[in-house]
Amino acid sequence: MACRVEVQDPGAFIDLSPDLNAIRTEIAQRRDLGPNSPMHYLGPSPRLTPNSEISAFAAGQVLSSDSAASTAVRLGRALHDEITFDATATTVDTDPLEAFRLRRGVCQDISHIMIIGLRSLGIPAAYVSGYLRTLPPEGGVRLEGADAMHAWVSAWCGANQGWIEYDPTNATLVGADHIVVGYGRDYGDVSPVIGHLRASGGQRSSQSVDVAPAH
Repeated sequence: MACRVEVQDPGAFIDLSPDLNAIRTEIAQRRDLGPNSPMHYLGPSPRLTPNSEISAFAAGQVLSSDSAASTAVRLGRALHDEITFDATATTVDTDPLEAFRLRRGVCQDISHIMIIGLRSLGIPAAYVSGYLRTLPPEGGVRLEGADAMHAWVSAWCGANQGWIEYDPTNATLVGADHIVVGYGRDYGDVSPVIGHLRASGGQRSSQSVDVAPAH
Protein backbone atom coordinates (compact mmCIF):
# COMPACT_ATOMS: atom_id res chain seq x y z
CA MET A 1 0.00 0.00 0.00
CA ALA A 2 1.39 3.41 -0.98
CA CYS A 3 0.53 6.66 0.74
CA ARG A 4 1.59 10.16 -0.28
CA VAL A 5 2.07 12.95 2.28
CA GLU A 6 3.41 16.49 2.14
CA VAL A 7 6.03 17.47 4.74
CA GLN A 8 7.07 21.03 5.51
CA ASP A 9 10.70 21.69 6.40
CA PRO A 10 10.63 23.67 9.69
CA GLY A 11 13.76 25.58 8.73
CA ALA A 12 16.19 27.10 11.21
CA PHE A 13 15.28 26.84 14.88
CA ILE A 14 14.87 30.16 16.68
CA ASP A 15 14.59 30.01 20.46
CA LEU A 16 11.79 32.30 21.68
CA SER A 17 11.09 30.44 24.90
CA PRO A 18 11.37 31.82 28.44
CA ASP A 19 13.07 30.13 31.38
CA LEU A 20 11.46 27.37 33.43
CA ASN A 21 10.05 29.70 36.07
CA ALA A 22 8.25 31.72 33.42
CA ILE A 23 6.91 28.51 31.84
CA ARG A 24 5.33 27.52 35.15
CA THR A 25 3.77 30.98 35.48
CA GLU A 26 2.35 30.82 31.96
CA ILE A 27 0.84 27.40 32.59
CA ALA A 28 -0.75 28.55 35.85
CA GLN A 29 -2.49 31.35 33.95
CA ARG A 30 -3.80 29.25 31.04
CA ARG A 31 -7.44 28.26 30.80
CA ASP A 32 -7.43 26.73 27.30
CA LEU A 33 -8.32 23.02 27.07
CA GLY A 34 -8.35 22.75 23.28
CA PRO A 35 -6.58 19.89 21.46
CA ASN A 36 -3.24 21.75 21.39
CA SER A 37 -3.37 22.88 25.00
CA PRO A 38 -0.24 22.06 27.02
CA MET A 39 -2.49 21.25 29.98
CA HIS A 40 -3.16 17.78 28.55
CA TYR A 41 0.54 16.88 28.64
CA LEU A 42 1.82 18.08 32.00
CA GLY A 43 0.50 15.52 34.47
CA PRO A 44 1.01 11.75 34.68
CA SER A 45 -0.49 9.43 32.08
CA PRO A 46 -1.28 5.68 32.19
CA ARG A 47 2.24 4.58 31.15
CA LEU A 48 4.18 7.57 32.48
CA THR A 49 4.16 8.38 36.17
CA PRO A 50 6.58 10.58 38.12
CA ASN A 51 9.88 8.93 39.01
CA SER A 52 12.56 10.32 41.29
CA GLU A 53 15.53 8.78 39.42
CA ILE A 54 14.50 10.14 36.04
CA SER A 55 13.52 13.48 37.59
CA ALA A 56 16.95 13.79 39.22
CA PHE A 57 18.66 13.04 35.91
CA ALA A 58 16.55 15.69 34.17
CA ALA A 59 17.25 18.26 36.90
CA GLY A 60 20.95 17.60 36.47
CA GLN A 61 20.77 18.82 32.86
CA VAL A 62 19.32 22.22 33.75
CA LEU A 63 21.53 25.31 33.64
CA SER A 64 20.37 28.53 35.27
CA SER A 65 20.83 30.41 32.00
CA ASP A 66 18.81 27.92 29.93
CA SER A 67 15.50 28.61 28.28
CA ALA A 68 12.78 25.97 28.25
CA ALA A 69 13.61 24.99 24.66
CA SER A 70 17.34 24.72 25.30
CA THR A 71 16.60 22.65 28.42
CA ALA A 72 14.48 20.24 26.36
CA VAL A 73 17.21 19.90 23.74
CA ARG A 74 19.90 19.46 26.40
CA LEU A 75 17.92 16.67 28.09
CA GLY A 76 17.30 14.93 24.77
CA ARG A 77 20.99 15.01 23.87
CA ALA A 78 21.95 13.74 27.32
CA LEU A 79 19.60 10.77 26.97
CA HIS A 80 20.99 10.03 23.52
CA ASP A 81 24.49 9.94 24.99
CA GLU A 82 23.41 7.91 28.01
CA ILE A 83 21.14 5.26 26.48
CA THR A 84 22.23 2.78 23.81
CA PHE A 85 19.70 1.98 21.07
CA ASP A 86 19.09 -1.77 21.39
CA ALA A 87 16.04 -3.37 19.78
CA THR A 88 16.55 -6.56 21.82
CA ALA A 89 16.77 -4.98 25.28
CA THR A 90 13.11 -4.08 25.86
CA THR A 91 9.57 -4.89 24.77
CA VAL A 92 6.54 -2.72 24.07
CA ASP A 93 5.48 -3.12 27.72
CA THR A 94 8.84 -2.31 29.35
CA ASP A 95 8.55 0.25 32.13
CA PRO A 96 10.51 3.47 31.41
CA LEU A 97 12.41 3.18 34.70
CA GLU A 98 13.62 -0.32 33.75
CA ALA A 99 14.91 0.96 30.41
CA PHE A 100 16.51 3.95 32.15
CA ARG A 101 18.34 1.68 34.60
CA LEU A 102 19.42 -0.65 31.79
CA ARG A 103 20.65 2.35 29.79
CA ARG A 104 19.35 0.46 26.74
CA GLY A 105 16.15 0.53 24.72
CA VAL A 106 14.38 1.71 21.60
CA CYS A 107 12.80 4.98 20.51
CA GLN A 108 9.67 4.33 22.57
CA ASP A 109 11.72 3.88 25.75
CA ILE A 110 13.96 6.90 25.19
CA SER A 111 10.99 9.12 24.34
CA HIS A 112 9.05 7.95 27.40
CA ILE A 113 12.03 8.70 29.64
CA MET A 114 12.45 12.16 28.13
CA ILE A 115 8.75 12.93 28.60
CA ILE A 116 8.87 11.97 32.28
CA GLY A 117 11.94 14.16 32.71
CA LEU A 118 10.40 17.17 30.95
CA ARG A 119 7.16 16.94 32.90
CA SER A 120 9.13 16.78 36.14
CA LEU A 121 10.71 20.11 35.18
CA GLY A 122 7.31 21.68 34.48
CA ILE A 123 7.55 21.42 30.69
CA PRO A 124 4.46 19.82 29.09
CA ALA A 125 5.55 17.00 26.80
CA ALA A 126 3.73 14.76 24.32
CA TYR A 127 4.61 11.43 22.72
CA VAL A 128 4.78 11.58 18.91
CA SER A 129 4.40 8.48 16.75
CA GLY A 130 5.43 8.49 13.10
CA TYR A 131 7.90 7.44 10.46
CA LEU A 132 11.39 8.39 9.33
CA ARG A 133 12.71 8.78 5.81
CA THR A 134 14.30 5.42 4.95
CA LEU A 135 17.32 6.72 3.06
CA PRO A 136 18.95 10.05 3.93
CA PRO A 137 19.59 12.79 1.38
CA GLU A 138 23.02 12.72 -0.25
CA GLY A 139 25.70 13.30 2.38
CA GLY A 140 23.27 12.74 5.25
CA VAL A 141 23.27 10.14 8.03
CA ARG A 142 20.62 7.41 8.15
CA LEU A 143 18.56 7.96 11.28
CA GLU A 144 18.02 5.21 13.84
CA GLY A 145 14.50 3.83 13.68
CA ALA A 146 13.86 3.94 9.94
CA ASP A 147 11.93 1.05 8.30
CA ALA A 148 9.53 0.88 11.26
CA MET A 149 7.29 3.08 13.39
CA HIS A 150 9.36 5.69 15.19
CA ALA A 151 8.77 7.89 18.23
CA TRP A 152 9.96 11.27 19.41
CA VAL A 153 8.90 14.07 21.78
CA SER A 154 6.98 17.32 21.46
CA ALA A 155 7.62 19.87 24.22
CA TRP A 156 5.61 23.02 24.93
CA CYS A 157 8.03 25.88 25.53
CA GLY A 158 5.80 28.85 26.19
CA ALA A 159 3.20 30.84 24.28
CA ASN A 160 5.74 32.60 22.05
CA GLN A 161 7.65 29.43 21.17
CA GLY A 162 4.79 26.94 21.14
CA TRP A 163 5.60 23.28 20.59
CA ILE A 164 9.04 22.07 19.50
CA GLU A 165 9.75 18.47 18.51
CA TYR A 166 12.94 16.62 19.38
CA ASP A 167 14.11 13.11 18.50
CA PRO A 168 16.28 11.91 21.42
CA THR A 169 17.05 8.60 19.71
CA ASN A 170 18.93 10.50 17.02
CA ALA A 171 19.81 13.64 19.01
CA THR A 172 18.19 15.97 16.50
CA LEU A 173 15.42 18.48 16.21
CA VAL A 174 12.62 17.07 14.09
CA GLY A 175 12.80 18.05 10.44
CA ALA A 176 11.48 17.12 7.03
CA ASP A 177 12.62 13.48 7.43
CA HIS A 178 10.06 12.93 10.22
CA ILE A 179 6.43 12.18 9.33
CA VAL A 180 3.87 12.50 12.13
CA VAL A 181 1.13 9.90 12.52
CA GLY A 182 -0.27 10.94 15.89
CA TYR A 183 0.23 12.69 19.22
CA GLY A 184 -0.59 11.32 22.67
CA ARG A 185 0.27 11.44 26.34
CA ASP A 186 2.30 8.23 25.90
CA TYR A 187 2.58 5.23 23.57
CA GLY A 188 -0.76 3.85 24.73
CA ASP A 189 -2.63 6.78 23.16
CA VAL A 190 -1.16 6.23 19.68
CA SER A 191 -0.44 2.50 19.58
CA PRO A 192 -0.58 1.33 15.93
CA VAL A 193 -2.22 -1.97 16.92
CA ILE A 194 -4.84 -2.35 19.63
CA GLY A 195 -6.72 -5.54 20.45
CA HIS A 196 -6.21 -9.28 20.77
CA LEU A 197 -5.93 -12.14 18.31
CA ARG A 198 -6.84 -15.73 19.19
CA ALA A 199 -5.91 -18.49 16.75
CA SER A 200 -4.82 -22.11 16.69
CA GLY A 201 -1.39 -23.25 15.58
CA GLY A 202 1.77 -21.21 15.24
CA GLN A 203 2.03 -17.88 13.52
CA ARG A 204 4.62 -15.39 12.46
CA SER A 205 4.23 -11.85 11.16
CA SER A 206 6.58 -9.18 9.94
CA GLN A 207 6.09 -5.54 8.93
CA SER A 208 8.31 -2.96 7.32
CA VAL A 209 7.91 0.46 5.78
CA ASP A 210 9.86 2.49 3.26
CA VAL A 211 9.66 6.29 3.23
CA ALA A 212 11.03 7.94 0.12
CA PRO A 213 10.68 11.40 -1.45
CA ALA A 214 8.26 11.61 -4.38
CA HIS A 215 9.65 12.99 -7.62
